Amino acid sequence: MKLSEIQSTLREIRVTPVKTLGQNFLHDQNLARWIVARAELNAEDYVVEVGPGLGALTGFALASGARVLAIEKDARLAEFLRQRFPGEHLEVLHEDALRFDARTLFVHPRVKFIGNLPYNISSQLLLQFTRYPSPISLWLLMLQKEMARRLSAEPGTKDYGALTLLVQLHYRVEYLRTVPGSVFLPPPDVDSAFIKITPRKEGELGHSDPELFAKLVRLGFTQRRKQLGKLLRNYIPDWDIASQSCGFDDKARAEELSLEQWIALSNFATTNSKLASLDPAAERFAVVDAADNVIGDALRSEVHANNLLHRAVHILLFNDAGELFLQKRSRLKDRHPGVWDSSAAGHVDAGEEYDLAARRELQEELGASVALQRVAKLPASERTGQEFIWLYRGRANGPFQLARSEIECGEFFEPSVVSRWIEARPGDFAPGFIECWSAFQAAA
Repeated sequence: MKLSEIQSTLREIRVTPVKTLGQNFLHDQNLARWIVARAELNAEDYVVEVGPGLGALTGFALASGARVLAIEKDARLAEFLRQRFPGEHLEVLHEDALRFDARTLFVHPRVKFIGNLPYNISSQLLLQFTRYPSPISLWLLMLQKEMARRLSAEPGTKDYGALTLLVQLHYRVEYLRTVPGSVFLPPPDVDSAFIKITPRKEGELGHSDPELFAKLVRLGFTQRRKQLGKLLRNYIPDWDIASQSCGFDDKARAEELSLEQWIALSNFATTNSKLASLDPAAERFAVVDAADNVIGDALRSEVHANNLLHRAVHILLFNDAGELFLQKRSRLKDRHPGVWDSSAAGHVDAGEEYDLAARRELQEELGASVALQRVAKLPASERTGQEFIWLYRGRANGPFQLARSEIECGEFFEPSVVSRWIEARPGDFAPGFIECWSAFQAAA
């Protein structure tokens, strides 16, 4: 819409821009077209747009053939969008975007995010929709210029801080262009900027414990001018050794460390040495025949290399809301790294029975001890990795103590979301879990 059209439309639907809602309406059509073009949309995309307003970006997104979910807090604007863009490709959700459950987006094969985020809640929205792991493959955001500079900042600059590192740990951030206030009605008091965020490639950065990383980073930036060693001494008493190992001066301050050095520092501080020192190759598994009778045992490497029949357990934990906890396997795993799996799972060791293995795996992987109920037994097949599997279920709300050498992260999901997610993105899951979930549903 042109400026005059925006003014007349707002009068017609009786909307006066509200500053607290961040209602600044984009009237530069060339800029709107340029923004949407950066998303490279097509009919395969599912687009989430936050703060669509009068549809400056929405119309160009729909023109690409993509499906669009527009989340609009103002009821009058939500109804206007429904009338302006009728059709099945647009869903308008009248809701506060801060209340939207981003987990539901996993049911779509490819999700992209565009939006002109309200300045007063931009950081909350950003952290909500970039929470790792995310189903979104691309973010194109209009933000306050100061926020955009913080997200894309380099080490040693005044904009570089905790938010920079927490976002850049999992994502690449590109500052694309500055946007003057004159392209909005009413014009904001400050300039805006347009940024592009994309997920980092698998294995692009070294492995780290994201919770410990975040804790150290936040603590390190509580007093920017104070030497980092003094702020982190409770976590890293051997500071001289740590700084030398990670390649920075022992008197360095938080803003002087690169992302890679922060990762190295968090790894140095890792205290979970017991699990980190375990050698999976030294494990011995029970080897069985076609009837699941134990006929011997063998090293893990021999079992997998020779496709020997063996045993495993899978545990599905549900919280009081009925949601299922899934773990995302560590990228360091030798089989199916970086994909989603059962709440806990593992092999039955030599001399061990199924029930004991289930309790052990639950304790080792999640630090949990709950009553478990047998659900179903799955036969050994190529889909299960030649494993006979006993499937268990239990109830627990967490939080869990994740074994970081085994698990990258975990999250609760609605069962209906899990089923639709498997259908939309089967490659996101370990094949054994897909078999277990199918058996669980059949037994329900």
